[in-house]
Amino acid sequence: MKEQASEVASNEEFIKRLKNSFNGRFIEDENEKAPFLFDWRKRYKGNALAVVQPLSTQDVAAVVQCCLQHKVAIVPQGGSTGLSGGSVPNPNGRAIVLSLVKLNQIRQLDIANNTITVEAGCILENIQQQALANDRLFPLSLASQGTCTIGGNLSSNAGGVQVLRYGNARALCLGLEIVTANGEIWNGLRGLRKDNTGYDLRDLFIGAEGTLGIITAAVLQLFPLPKNKMVAWLSVNSITDAVRLLALAQEHLNSGLSAFELISKACLDLVLHHFQNSKSPLDKSSEWNILLELSSSESTHSAQHQLTVFLEKALEQGLIQDGIISQSEQQAKQLWSLRENISEAQAKEGKNIKHDVALPISKIAEFVESTEKQLKQAFPNIQLICFGHLGDGNLHFNVSLKNSLKNPAAQEQLLANQEAINLITHNQVAHLNGSISAEHGLGVLRRDEAARYKSKVELILMAQIKKALDPFNLMNPGKVLHPDLLI
Repeated sequence: MKEQASEVASNEEFIKRLKNSFNGRFIEDENEKAPFLFDWRKRYKGNALAVVQPLSTQDVAAVVQCCLQHKVAIVPQGGSTGLSGGSVPNPNGRAIVLSLVKLNQIRQLDIANNTITVEAGCILENIQQQALANDRLFPLSLASQGTCTIGGNLSSNAGGVQVLRYGNARALCLGLEIVTANGEIWNGLRGLRKDNTGYDLRDLFIGAEGTLGIITAAVLQLFPLPKNKMVAWLSVNSITDAVRLLALAQEHLNSGLSAFELISKACLDLVLHHFQNSKSPLDKSSEWNILLELSSSESTHSAQHQLTVFLEKALEQGLIQDGIISQSEQQAKQLWSLRENISEAQAKEGKNIKHDVALPISKIAEFVESTEKQLKQAFPNIQLICFGHLGDGNLHFNVSLKNSLKNPAAQEQLLANQEAINLITHNQVAHLNGSISAEHGLGVLRRDEAARYKSKVELILMAQIKKALDPFNLMNPGKVLHPDLLI
């Protein structure tokens, strides 16, 4: 009882000091805190002493210094659109949530350098629109772009649909501003494409999910706005043909190929069912489809010719069965909506088990075929919802139930088998030299599974970095690395 009373007194003293340490919003009321304590899918719930929303980088530093003094954990949070539980505090409640949504200013737009400097709480779509207003492109594109923040995108090294041409979040970032675990500010907002002066600190914090420090601002690369964008929806017989089609597209469309998405018939059927205004692009459905985007700086005529030559070659080689090319911007958006609405259609359909995996492109067909066979042998009533960024080897390989079994009891039984389903799937990923997390991050969802497939040397190196930069394990503890590895 004395220990509990002492802890309460300590918490009260901490709360009082924290309130007075920064400018911004302070949330202590349980009802007001509640929305910050869940993940997007409502799979994880935590507790926190308070939620703080600082107004500046200096305020973030002051919050970190106060937490360090009282040994209170800090959970950075952006738009809370993650799928791995990485922005949810632990259940023990000895933490604060540091929401960065009020750090939402665009600090500088440098057209000559093709860069934009933004704060971590900027909504991704707002950055895209600011670039567009200045005849530039910021190519990071995600289904959650109207809600997610750039700090979260960088912390999870987000990918999206245009990685094939432009790279993921890491490739699009030239510099960072960081508040370290001891409350110091590192200003690395240099916007340089070449800087060979030692360890690349920027790359340590990108993809670290807030476990090493807090991203407060970033310098991002911009690109010339493409003159033309054309979208094609193509039906193929198999993933093997889709991989061969990708090679042909890269040969004929070169760097203009900005997206190459694989979409199964099951995915398309889900979208058509749950989005009543959706329409199938082709009269005859195929087991596999490709959504391809050509972004070109050439004239409309040249771009159309380039795409036509590619499609003629693909037909000659029997790689595609049918296809349609967008004839307007509206039609292109309609085709893209079929891809972008897959995740929401899955959510409407019921519970499913998500896998975000990366594989060598040459191994994707083997992975899907062999893993599906093993899963259906073990669980005959499942249905695979498979789609993703074939161009960069990233598949969303999700396990659902057949239509006749979509009732609450059956769905709970599906989730009860999650560990076994994950093991089959991820063992195949590892067997084919892939990764069990391509763009969603580890958070708590994949933390322990990742440790199963990493070597002892790799885990030791990661733990040494964590302990060196965050010796008291206050930065988003329990994410990415299990606490036992830090002892």
